[in-house]
Amino acid sequence: MGEHWVGFIGNYQVHWDTLITMWFAMAVVILLSLFMSKNLSIIPSKAQAVGESIVKFFMGNLSDIKDGHKHVPVVASLFLFILVANLMGQLPLRLIHLKQGEFASPTNDINLTAALAVIVLIYYLIQGFKQKGFHYIYHGFSVTGIITTLVDILEMVTRPLSLALRLFANILAGEILVSVVLGLCAFAAPIPVMFFEIFVSFIQAFVFMMLTIAYISSAVGEEH
Repeated sequence: MGEHWVGFIGNYQVHWDTLITMWFAMAVVILLSLFMSKNLSIIPSKAQAVGESIVKFFMGNLSDIKDGHKHVPVVASLFLFILVANLMGQLPLRLIHLKQGEFASPTNDINLTAALAVIVLIYYLIQGFKQKGFHYIYHGFSVTGIITTLVDILEMVTRPLSLALRLFANILAGEILVSVVLGLCAFAAPIPVMFFEIFVSFIQAFVFMMLTIAYISSAVGEEH
């Protein structure tokens, strides 16, 4: 656990296990989305009804933000991808042991969680500049304005760091815990731990989503 299947593309080092499971998680989200949105009609099928309920869930969480519906694609994509990626750590894929390592959740790789955090950072910065212009981070040429500007810049740097570390640490710790319990007793003992980790997978995806919404809200909201 914790060792990655390391390879190279040219002179660049890559974690093949993370890339494979990441693409698998993306494929699952895309295929489910296509399945739920296939043959849309006024009288929804069961799949369409489930899809509409999911969309309503995200729109409800974004209802307090100005033009919140515009942010649904980004927020929903992040939540669903992270949820599927987290759950992959509890799938039988972990039983496939390769010479180079093992398959596990791609979110137990700090590189992936950092990339997701940077996506969030870039997105809410763009929204902030679109809404407020340069004054989004510039608060005037005065002692108070300069201090506020520097604090805002520092906060923008620490936000993605916090997002990346929180998700990475919780998923990695959970997978290590399951591995330890499997080593001690491979029969009944790991089952309650794995159920708990499934719960944690949902919680971590939800926390990441809510923090993303909070950052977007602070970027586009009116200052008081």
